Amino acid sequence: MAQVVFLRGVNVGGHKTFQPSVLAKQMEEYGVVNVGAAGTFVVHKPISQAKLRAELLRRLPFQSDIMICSGRDITNIASANLFDDQPSGPDIVRFVSVLAKRPRVFPSLPLNLPSDSDWILRIITIQERFVFGLYRRQMRAISYLSQIDKHLGERATTRNWNTIHAIVNVLKRSRENS
Repeated sequence: MAQVVFLRGVNVGGHKTFQPSVLAKQMEEYGVVNVGAAGTFVVHKPISQAKLRAELLRRLPFQSDIMICSGRDITNIASANLFDDQPSGPDIVRFVSVLAKRPRVFPSLPLNLPSDSDWILRIITIQERFVFGLYRRQMRAISYLSQIDKHLGERATTRNWNTIHAIVNVLKRSRENS
């Protein structure tokens, strides 16, 4: 089964910049496909997580946290209807944060930041290493997203829900071409 790689804090605000498509090309022997500009990759060929992590760290021009999941995990979370009862609209973004490890501490949910009545970020559920939530399209949302680590006690990297669907499409295409 394919693996999915999420790099943390790359190509954001001019820090830790690189070209993910170039890295994917350098790692084509592992069947690496780049998804977007935030350091998200699908790895089609079998490789241990330890070796994959070492290869990525060797090729990146900086240190980065690397979260690796199975393609099956991503397909499973994408098929859940976790956002059905949640607010939606052009000013609300659905997201998933991938944690380095399953959290030891689970806050009461939903967790609304800064407050229940005036939330900018809402965590609606946590499943294993995956944190699902919403944020309002406001500049302050970035500061609340950065607090996910603190509230859960684990390093996290966040992707728009649309990116999760793009990953699933890459995984489906590879199964169809197999």
